[in-house]
Amino acid sequence: MREVLLDISRLISRVRHARPSGVDRVEMAYARGLAERYGDALRFCAVHPTGAYGRIAERAAQDYLDYLENRWEDPENTVGERSVASVLPWMRRLVPQRGRAGAQDRRAGTAPVLVQVSPHHLHQTAKTKRILAREGARFVCLVHDLIPIEYPEYARPGGAATHERRMETVSHLADAILANSQATADSFARWAGERGARLPPTHVALLGTQAVREASAHTRDQSYFVCLGTIEPRKNHLLLLHQWRRMAQTLSPDAIPRLKIIGRRGWENEQIVDLLDRSPAIARYVDEINNCSDEELAEGYGMPIAEALAAGTPVIASDIPAHREAGADAPDFLDPLAGPQWQEMILDFAQNGERRSAQMKRLQEWHPPQWREHLDIAQTVINQVEI
Repeated sequence: MREVLLDISRLISRVRHARPSGVDRVEMAYARGLAERYGDALRFCAVHPTGAYGRIAERAAQDYLDYLENRWEDPENTVGERSVASVLPWMRRLVPQRGRAGAQDRRAGTAPVLVQVSPHHLHQTAKTKRILAREGARFVCLVHDLIPIEYPEYARPGGAATHERRMETVSHLADAILANSQATADSFARWAGERGARLPPTHVALLGTQAVREASAHTRDQSYFVCLGTIEPRKNHLLLLHQWRRMAQTLSPDAIPRLKIIGRRGWENEQIVDLLDRSPAIARYVDEINNCSDEELAEGYGMPIAEALAAGTPVIASDIPAHREAGADAPDFLDPLAGPQWQEMILDFAQNGERRSAQMKRLQEWHPPQWREHLDIAQTVINQVEI
């Protein structure tokens, strides 16, 4: 079987964090899913936090993946960032081996395939090229989005330029691209066309949903809305907070649903933070939760729209192409800037109105995307990359 190298640089870089991000979950899903499909033909590699690249010892990699999953699933794990000293044992165990690719694979004349599903070091085109040359490997890369390029006002300072370099690396070096949605594939094709850049063969594979847990009885009896994601401008928290403040000013307290904002505070979010920290009007109705386990979330939420729907939780979503791909016809979609419509919809759902009832009926016909389906596509792409 053809050798596959999975880059787990992102997971290693997250050793100090208690909770995973969405990209972390994707890299873990690949680590587990490709291990099932390729067995001993799967190897792990990484760019270590020290900057060194190499393959990771099999036992060390598997132990580390087990450690991360156990930590993510532990409801008692509420520690924020761990100290550098506390993670040094892992950093030592995960130092890459500096040897070259196995002689057996070279004798077979079959180039291994290096798979990278995070943007971890893609901004370093020359480094990525050296890694591929050292391994004699083909390159398959997962592209998540081009938002920092298309909407630089929502990115960190310098984020657009960094993401440009990542996409240039993908354009120059990838033998095939996996896109997490048709919207992402279209964005990359448009970016490449505007710059006269190479467009590698591109394949769409929707991200899978995770197994969900039944919510506890006391959770099911509560009525509230959840906004899940890093607190940053592009997630549109500001619109929601303005709607909750307006409701607080115009409605009776018993008519106002609760809003739970779940996620770490990100960047360029001063206006959002000011409302969360300094607005007494919304303080009674909005809970900010910066460190929440999957058990506490009950529905498992990893990819919010698909996994909420998979748990039978109705969704109100911004009307953008990627959201329609994730939710198909099940959610209710609204213009992301149409504040009054959002408030009207929120109150309908809070009062079990007609729109909520209609969505619950649609949910009965909705099919959640599965990691098995995603990895079926990924495996086909990996296997078909030119030797």
